[in-house]
Amino acid sequence: MGGVSESTFVIDTTGGEKGEPTGLFKGTVSTTNNGGFTSIRTRNFSVPEDLSAYDGLELHLKGDGRRYKLIVRTSRDWDTVGYTASFDTTEGQWQSIRLPFSSFIPVLRARTVSDAPPFDPSSIVSLQLMFSKFEYDGKLNPTFAEGPFQLPVSSIRTFIKDPVTPRFVHVSSAGVTRPDRPGLDLSKQPPAVRLNKELDFILTFKLKGEDLIRESGIPYAIVRPCALTEEPAGADLIFDQGDNITGKISREEVARICIAALESPYACDKTFEVKSVIPFSEPFTVDLENPPQEKDYEMYFKDLKDGITGKELLEQSPVPV
Repeated sequence: MGGVSESTFVIDTTGGEKGEPTGLFKGTVSTTNNGGFTSIRTRNFSVPEDLSAYDGLELHLKGDGRRYKLIVRTSRDWDTVGYTASFDTTEGQWQSIRLPFSSFIPVLRARTVSDAPPFDPSSIVSLQLMFSKFEYDGKLNPTFAEGPFQLPVSSIRTFIKDPVTPRFVHVSSAGVTRPDRPGLDLSKQPPAVRLNKELDFILTFKLKGEDLIRESGIPYAIVRPCALTEEPAGADLIFDQGDNITGKISREEVARICIAALESPYACDKTFEVKSVIPFSEPFTVDLENPPQEKDYEMYFKDLKDGITGKELLEQSPVPV
């Protein structure tokens, strides 16, 4: 295009809201030679980012009263459609600006692309910040002014709308913390606990999988059923935390619990065990002409506590010398 605008992105070591380091998008924009915009863009990520579990991107920045654009690309090609959202800033104020994924529109060279595929947040390959004279389809940025500009940006992160409910429900297993628990009478434990080593450390690796989910930042619920049966759902249940209970539960019941957990803020970021009240020695059947009432699982979820996994006992145990 021949424009002479320029910009860069640097780290200001003391420019953050509390004097901490922050990123700084700065430059000079000019309309000379049909210009009027400037931007900075990341390199393509080596592996696309899957942000489909979130609702959008949140920028924390110090505004200058101007309108900027955030452009997200799902293609590795350089000159291609960018899914774009404009945002206004307040001069001299640190602020958090949320851009829902639903607000990003397909744009190429300041023109909307009506036949572009829908934005896919599961395959993000690059991000771009832009200050431009142009909005979309011939409209102009009402806050545009030639000359120098600077926009401190301390973070770009994902967000989830409130109320937050689990985006990932994981079915693990009761007993995952017990193989290494000191003082435990293994003779009273289920076979998987007693034979963890012989079963190629199946419970140990299930616990590692749980830990990865808890550390991921994705809102989750981890369900630890006791021994699974082919019996019908409908028995009364016992929910517990800390990985101590044994018993049995219907696979159908576990499936219903998982579906209910997806819609419950009370289940979010919780780890819990569950079993039926029916002993192993007693089969459970359902009278099809008089089936049990559907459960309100929310009454169980409401009693769950944060941070209880059963690992607390392992972490408190003295390390052998």
